[in-house]
Amino acid sequence: MSAVSRLNVVSARSQSANTWQQPGGTIARSAISVPRASSSFSTSSASAFAPFNGLVRSGACGASQGIIPGFASGALKRVAPVGRRALNVQAVAAPAQMTTEEYATKYGFEVLKTEFIPEYNSNATLFRHKKTNAEVMSLANDDENKTFGAVFRTPPKNSTGIPHILEHSVLCGSRKYPIKEPFVELMKGSLNTFLNAFTYPDRTCYPVASCNTQDFYNLVDVYLDAVLYPNCIRDKQTFEQEGWHHELEDPKEEVTFKGVVFNEMKGVYSSPESVLGREIQQQLFPDNTYGVDSGGDPVSIPDLTYEEFKEFHALYYHPSNGRFWFYGDDEPSERLRILDAYLNDFEKVEPNSEIGKQKLFTAPKYVVEKYASSDTSEEEPKTFLAVNWLLSEDRFDLQTEFGFSFLNFLMLGTSASPLRKALEESGLGEALVGGGLEDELRQPTFSIGLKGVKAEDVAAVEALVMSTLKTLAKDGFDKEAIEAAVNTIEFSLRENNTGRFPRGLSLMLRSMSSWLYEGDAFEPMKYTEALAAFKERMAKEDVFGPLIEELLIKNPHRVTIELQPDATLGKKMEQSEKDKLTSFKKSLNEEEVNALIESTKSLKLKQETPDEAEALKCVPSLALADIPRTCLPIPCAVDTTSDGTTFLRHDIFTNDVLYVEAAFPMNTVPTELLPLVPLFCRCLTSMGTDKLSFVEMTQKMGRKTGGISVYPLVSDLKGSTEPVSYIMVKGKTMADKTEDMMELFVEILKDIDFNDKPRFRQMVLETKAGMESQIVGGGHSVAASRLDAMNSAAGWVNEQMGGISYLDFTRELVKRVEDDWEGIVKDLQAIRTAVISRQGTVLNVTGEEKLLTAVDPSLNSFLASLPATGGVPQQWTQVMKGCNEGLVVPTQVNYVGKAGNLYKAGYELSGSAFVISKYLGTSWLWDRVRVSGGAYGGFCDFDSHSGMFTYLSYRDPNLLATVDNYDGTGDFLRGLKMDKDAMDKAIIGCIGDIDSYQLPDSKGYTSMMRHLMQIKEEDRQIRRDQILSTTIKDFQEFAEVLEEVKMNGNIVAVASADAVKRANEKRNGLLTVKNIL
Repeated sequence: MSAVSRLNVVSARSQSANTWQQPGGTIARSAISVPRASSSFSTSSASAFAPFNGLVRSGACGASQGIIPGFASGALKRVAPVGRRALNVQAVAAPAQMTTEEYATKYGFEVLKTEFIPEYNSNATLFRHKKTNAEVMSLANDDENKTFGAVFRTPPKNSTGIPHILEHSVLCGSRKYPIKEPFVELMKGSLNTFLNAFTYPDRTCYPVASCNTQDFYNLVDVYLDAVLYPNCIRDKQTFEQEGWHHELEDPKEEVTFKGVVFNEMKGVYSSPESVLGREIQQQLFPDNTYGVDSGGDPVSIPDLTYEEFKEFHALYYHPSNGRFWFYGDDEPSERLRILDAYLNDFEKVEPNSEIGKQKLFTAPKYVVEKYASSDTSEEEPKTFLAVNWLLSEDRFDLQTEFGFSFLNFLMLGTSASPLRKALEESGLGEALVGGGLEDELRQPTFSIGLKGVKAEDVAAVEALVMSTLKTLAKDGFDKEAIEAAVNTIEFSLRENNTGRFPRGLSLMLRSMSSWLYEGDAFEPMKYTEALAAFKERMAKEDVFGPLIEELLIKNPHRVTIELQPDATLGKKMEQSEKDKLTSFKKSLNEEEVNALIESTKSLKLKQETPDEAEALKCVPSLALADIPRTCLPIPCAVDTTSDGTTFLRHDIFTNDVLYVEAAFPMNTVPTELLPLVPLFCRCLTSMGTDKLSFVEMTQKMGRKTGGISVYPLVSDLKGSTEPVSYIMVKGKTMADKTEDMMELFVEILKDIDFNDKPRFRQMVLETKAGMESQIVGGGHSVAASRLDAMNSAAGWVNEQMGGISYLDFTRELVKRVEDDWEGIVKDLQAIRTAVISRQGTVLNVTGEEKLLTAVDPSLNSFLASLPATGGVPQQWTQVMKGCNEGLVVPTQVNYVGKAGNLYKAGYELSGSAFVISKYLGTSWLWDRVRVSGGAYGGFCDFDSHSGMFTYLSYRDPNLLATVDNYDGTGDFLRGLKMDKDAMDKAIIGCIGDIDSYQLPDSKGYTSMMRHLMQIKEEDRQIRRDQILSTTIKDFQEFAEVLEEVKMNGNIVAVASADAVKRANEKRNGLLTVKNIL
């Protein structure tokens, strides 16, 4: 994902995923395929912070940016049997003689185009529904991970956030599913591999995916009913809950604004990167729909009326404005039958939703804007400077798209890329912003710049960008750089790896980049011929120089944006909101005040009153009997050599791609050097040797591999006070380049020359800037890290390498680079000496059997090149002193955490804890923290390795009220009543998480993690049996366990100074204050 997304994609929902069977580690995503638009809380994504898998996200991103932007790639996985109590939409195989045209006619469709897409082994057919003109793309293939999507063009005219609020609201009950939250019921009891919704600047997407056919059709039916027949257009309280409303509980109190989207967007607008991204989009597109914020500006959201909200749905949520997508191995004719059952209720209309084009400027512009910063005496450079272009009057043609996508990678794709390198090494700023090419809207854009710029250097940043572009246009790129780019891109296309993001969804979003604008829906899915033609062009002519010259240097549609810090802006915005609310209250007479109080009570009563058990049965689900009783195995052969090296081999089909992880024990690193470990890891892939510069090393990795990464992994180990700790070296390559990759492993581990002061200094600045951005946008991650550090040595180590302590370390390290560079080099060399050896190393290899056999000589040669032994094992025993903290940052929302260790209170692990934890996140915490409290997310997690039970909230308007809700969890469980259907749903949802969809590389990685964490297959089966036999008694007994968190847990809140001050005034100095930003 680019550093700043201008796609302003905001997602409706949050979901947590259990990690007991997939401990630790983030699965690598393809650099080419996952669409930049997604900001979903994927049901099976894995976060770097174990307690809240899949919950780290910004307001505008979630998936990685493509090398060739948007080109999708793939996935495969499991099948589960069809269950009971499901919709009557079981697939009925079409008669053998029925052709595509025949079943299309039978269900009211006509065939517009049919084509085989060899890149994805898919038969693709574009249909049109005769009665409504709705278009349907149907891809039939052998991928078990079936995907559906409903997409509507939803161009807003203002920044009141109508599309975003509607995206939230339609999933709150519908005609066939008239309960408060069908979406949440699906989260509880579905085997979905994806369940979410996205708001773009010009469209709204409702995708689902599942490997179970019946479950898939259940999801499709709920989503179709939701978008076409939502209750929110008849129930104003849903609009108030998800969008905005005035809240008043006592006539003596002040009126406040509440609403999930309102608070979400307050969080978004607290991030300077998000402010910059929105400013870029609106300044580049001042005259069309992209000139406003589809997510909603918190200042404008309260201007939205319920009537406008209803009219927007009537205008745009109509089949005539819809594009529907199916993908996978289910029966194609059944797809049309299901759709026609809905579409046939409608008549054709003219939605008038076409996305207008922005006319190109005749001269460049310079814009100065402000963002809310902290009031600090430190004179740190805080200005952002981005240079931005609108590249074309319309979509690129395919050859231009390939050309500029390659150019984008050549200029910015690696740390050795010349435009990126020039900016990063200039000393003018701390880190890149802008993200390069964005091509998912009607017209493509390009942005690049720096943050952390001194006021006097802003002009130099723009000058450097332009001068570097002129040099590149004149001199071009060297042969090695182009060869590396071609290999990297071709590898990504062949690997076809979208991580946990469904292949079908990636393809859908890519197809929409043309289809949505009346373009060819097929073309974006095809690349083979166009890539071959483009490579021929590159061999014959200078492709890139003219692109730079015409689309960038000579392009007058350029906007340079200077975003300046303003320490008073936050208070001004807060005061403006207070004044607006005060004025509103003064305008009310006594009767109107009482009516507002009653309205507030009525909404809260609805929010806090659960649906009747009988009503919840309307939502279809599978049966518990359909769930496999045994754990899903991953092939793994274990072999330990005499010198202490362990080989793990996974015989899995990988399409001739080899995946290798080398895990080096890290417990030999002295305690005082731990904060330096992440930068040590980065040095290994971002510096040169005595023979090759870092540019040459980067190009060599690009030519020979699909990527190499190095990172530390530290986790608690159940039953031990000593952490599991490794430095992971991870690589992937094609079978014929295995020897090259293993030679590169040796070079980066043994030969990297750390003595590159300017390069290291830039890494430190980028790390510091990244940490500061993370705190504002992902404060829940920061809170969880602090809470873990108070619990165990592993938590403390992770805090030293990635939390607030690490931020403090990097700030000091900036100074140390100037004062003690030789000492830093010595420390980096000491870490290498301590860690890199054969002793205790684990080599994890994933590929088909013939590849595993062929690679053995290269692996043995790699090991033979390493020292036999490394450093002496250290004792890491430090734990941060437990306390309640208020971490102060400039933000309009809060992130509130509370946690305690259940093992220390005597709890014995049972699989039922995972069922209960997930259930709490979709019931009590969802209802109290999100729905009633107005936070964007409220969730909890039980870490079975450490025993930590952690509550967290995300973009939360409350602080103490959220803590009180956490503390009320035990009482909720004691009073809970669940019938068999509700219990079965909770169990099925939990199983869906632990049996989560995985690609071959992540299967191999998961198996390795189980080995490192000493998780045996029999232990996994015991936990599964406990999950499947969970009863209401387990829920009630867990209530007593959670008393430990209530009575002895610690609180960490990332919040504004005023929020922390108010909390301390009400609770007698509850929080120890620490100013972070």
